[in-house]
Amino acid sequence: MTHLWVRAEQRPNEDRVGILPEGVAALIAQGFRVTVEESPARVIPLEGYSAAGAEIAPEASWPEAPEDAIVFGLKELPESDLPLRHRHIMFGHAYKGQPAGQRLLRRFAAGGGTLYDLEYLTDADGRRVAAFGYWAGYAGAAVSLKCWAAQQRGGICGPVSSYDNAAALLADLQSELVALNSGRPTALVIGALGRVGTGASDLCRAMGVPVTGWDMAETAHGGPFPEVLAHELFFNCILARPGTPVFVPASAKTAERRLRVIGDIACDPDSDFSPIKVYDRTTSWDAPALRVHDDPPLDVMAIDNLPSLLPRESSEDFADQLLPHLKTLGDLAGGVWGRARGHFDTHIQELST
Repeated sequence: MTHLWVRAEQRPNEDRVGILPEGVAALIAQGFRVTVEESPARVIPLEGYSAAGAEIAPEASWPEAPEDAIVFGLKELPESDLPLRHRHIMFGHAYKGQPAGQRLLRRFAAGGGTLYDLEYLTDADGRRVAAFGYWAGYAGAAVSLKCWAAQQRGGICGPVSSYDNAAALLADLQSELVALNSGRPTALVIGALGRVGTGASDLCRAMGVPVTGWDMAETAHGGPFPEVLAHELFFNCILARPGTPVFVPASAKTAERRLRVIGDIACDPDSDFSPIKVYDRTTSWDAPALRVHDDPPLDVMAIDNLPSLLPRESSEDFADQLLPHLKTLGDLAGGVWGRARGHFDTHIQELST
């Protein structure tokens, strides 16, 4: 019997979940055993999971889960030296040379466990089967606009928090922009045809922000890209990988530019392949903007769990995408799970070379 153990997210400002009560009921009907940890933050109440037939476990009890349990979460595990003996499904951020990712892989190597990284669940053509991208783009554009508005007031963006729904976010942001009594900025979106870029573009258009949408055709020449500096807002919405051109070089800070805010929604500053070279660390809900130049100001927004700004909508969307593949967990050697295991095996082998 396949046993799925849904752990509580232990990271601050992380209210999302990757499976809904309806999904739990579907898995149990298929013969799965499902355990759900208690959580004070999860946007979906625990009662729904219990009513669907899930067993309930204490928060953060997954290290004591049965050996055969598949532990399912979204964001990274708490930093620890604890060897990882289970099979884990999550966003590991471990395959692009990130220091924290290397530590995570060493924990798996020490414990004999396996990482099935959600970012690497792909179909036979290499397309991701489930992603939070649309809501990352939507929320990232909203926070970036808040950063721009704060600049117009002569300051820097203060703390942000989650919203009950997208309508509440739009109302709040519209009120903030109207209060400026000024025109709207222009935005350039790279990766405009993807999920992330579509979300960023939709938010901008809802706020009356003119959008220039670029994708692979416009960036194929490899740069430089002076057009980035000619817009007040720039949104990086592509996954960094070997060969990704640099969109914003370090020299952009002192160059002549209209650019005031970079929304690095892809948010991978630790990666060697990051196309944004003016900053080196993520930002946070408490301090969304990192000021990398003062006159004229240039702020970077690089929060790495943006969909949690809209936790209910993003959870519902992602869970619907992922459920058909969770139903195939009985065959971890094939399909999306087998391909994800292949990525893990490759990187574990590289640890010892």
